[in-house]
Amino acid sequence: MSEKQKPGPGLLSSLLGLQCPRCRKGDLFIHKNPYKKMKLSYMLEMYNNCPVCNQKYELETGFWYGTGYVSYGLTVAISAASFVAWWIILGFSLYDNRIFYWLIANGVLLIVLQPWLMRVSRALYLYFFVGYNENYDKEETVKFT
Repeated sequence: MSEKQKPGPGLLSSLLGLQCPRCRKGDLFIHKNPYKKMKLSYMLEMYNNCPVCNQKYELETGFWYGTGYVSYGLTVAISAASFVAWWIILGFSLYDNRIFYWLIANGVLLIVLQPWLMRVSRALYLYFFVGYNENYDKEETVKFT
């Protein structure tokens, strides 16, 4: 494969690795581990601009409010997946409390995943508005007008 045909970084690996959507190399968050300190300001502390391509992350004032919808969608998807997995593995019955055990297990799962879900929802939301640009070093950054 020649240098011109070299594939760029993968979308899914960059998204889950919480990388910049424009260059897919720079980090979105200052701290790699959101579980190190259980403080919201620590978990969501982001760079203002990408350290690699200088893409501004907060495209307009209040930009991150939309991540609530993305986080809700991810939470519903995880809950549906855990419901199906529980149903296939253990099943549900009218004669015992397995549905309540699933509710408790799902609640604990969502609480444990919440710091990661908040970060992924921010990354996914930013990926909606900023596309990958392999010539990021030669072109201007994405801005809202």
